[in-house]
Amino acid sequence: NLYRIEYKLIKCVNYGVPQKRERVIIVGILNEYNFNFTFPEETKKIITMKDALKDVPISPGAKYPEKKIKYFEKIPQGGCWINLDIEEQKEYLGKGYYSGGGKRGLLRKLSWNEPCLTILCSPAQKNTERCHPDENRPLTIRESARIQTFDDEYEFIGSLSSQYSQIGNAVPVKIGELLGIELIKSLSSFN
Repeated sequence: NLYRIEYKLIKCVNYGVPQKRERVIIVGILNEYNFNFTFPEETKKIITMKDALKDVPISPGAKYPEKKIKYFEKIPQGGCWINLDIEEQKEYLGKGYYSGGGKRGLLRKLSWNEPCLTILCSPAQKNTERCHPDENRPLTIRESARIQTFDDEYEFIGSLSSQYSQIGNAVPVKIGELLGIELIKSLSSFN
């Protein structure tokens, strides 16, 4: 073995990120280097969408088709397809209505009083819906970026679809920062 491996399942919501995202972080240290890496301490404060999106700049965003908006109009904050009447559930889910699993991500309306669900690359597809808590639309580019803890000045380039992908594929900036700080501490103790 050339490396010692440290790994941990990071629940981003426990590290100052307003998102219920989970990621496995793996750190490999060459055996010839005699130092240990310690993962950052969890924080106690949970950041909600209301906290995270306060005064967020206006930006472009994807839109839902009118038919989907009609469903979202009937769903409360924090709710999903199960809040529709049975006929609408069957209409929206089609054959999927009869399959197993909770499918709670479908037609999901976010809540101001909770952290966001995981930010994904395509905010308006059937399996990736993350509807704004008050407005019947997906989160905008800047709203998605705030949830991923990007600074408002960070510039995303390319098409709207490409920008959503850049944000959704990113490790939340706050997680990268905390891991970097711990890595610097570990390297400093080695030197």
